Amino acid sequence: MPKATWNGAVLAESKDCVVVEGNQYFPPEALNREYFKESSYHTTCPWKGVASYYSVVVDGKENKDAAWYYPTPKDAAKQIQGRVAFWRGVKVEL
Repeated sequence: MPKATWNGAVLAESKDCVVVEGNQYFPPEALNREYFKESSYHTTCPWKGVASYYSVVVDGKENKDAAWYYPTPKDAAKQIQGRVAFWRGVKVEL
């Protein structure tokens, strides 16, 4: 089962992930919300749309913009709407 960890904490874990471009997209209910805080950072993907970000905070340490999601993706990426993927040192194991 895919599991995302950082700084010794389990950020998300789910059997219901969707893989896009090699990234595991976790369903929102799989997140341990206590570790996430909204970010004002956004990026744009030509085929997925505008991504929003979360920073991850564990034991007082912050991993800025380490998780992203597409709240309203383009039609080609509807399968990942609201799902969260990780980077910047967050370890995702299968």
